[in-house]
Amino acid sequence: MLKILRKIMMTGSVTQNYTENHLAPRARGEIAADGPCTECGACFRVCPTGALRLIEKEVSVDHCACIFCGRCVEVCQSGALRQTGNINLAELSGQLEQAGQSLKKRIMRTLGRSLAIRHLDVGSCNACEWELNALSNPLYDLQQYGLDFVASPRHADLLMVTGVVTRNLKQALLMTYEATPSPKLVMAVGACAASGRTYGTSYAIQGRVDEYIPVDIYVPGCPPRPQTLLYALSLVMDRIR
Repeated sequence: MLKILRKIMMTGSVTQNYTENHLAPRARGEIAADGPCTECGACFRVCPTGALRLIEKEVSVDHCACIFCGRCVEVCQSGALRQTGNINLAELSGQLEQAGQSLKKRIMRTLGRSLAIRHLDVGSCNACEWELNALSNPLYDLQQYGLDFVASPRHADLLMVTGVVTRNLKQALLMTYEATPSPKLVMAVGACAASGRTYGTSYAIQGRVDEYIPVDIYVPGCPPRPQTLLYALSLVMDRIR
């Protein structure tokens, strides 16, 4: 016991402050369009999810479908595309908002208790699940913000859905949504849930989440980083209000 206490004292606090940037220098984030396109078509051919569009000779990026692989940047001859380290791309009903510094106070002021989250996997590769698990470790410590995962949708305020909707799990998605008490929020986590295009089309794939239930918040990424998920959760309170 004394050895454990000594180790805790020597290690100190490892929990990160959400407002600090702890990303690696080469972390992959938002694809930014900086200039006119020469319309060579190279980026459109290499994009695995079809996230790029050409609008008036400028490239537009659908970040709900983008997996930040950087292939388009590598083949762009004109330098019109650039990969940044921006990961705060969560979208609330079509608009981006600034992350609040007082998330915990906002949750307590609005709900008077913690925000209860139910996770639902409808057909993911489990990459998003790894990042969700990281939210509960000592480094990110989700509970410090007044957020917690619950075992039943009947106790949840928010459904965090991961994966493209598959044929075998579509019914589970609908039943879980129905079991969640109102007012209920839905967050589509990752490019699979937000766009439904990551795995292409097949008999087993039904599409993106918002084709079956209403989605309030979209979180781009493949998978989204824990910091991105915390930013998205900070937008939840705006929708609850």
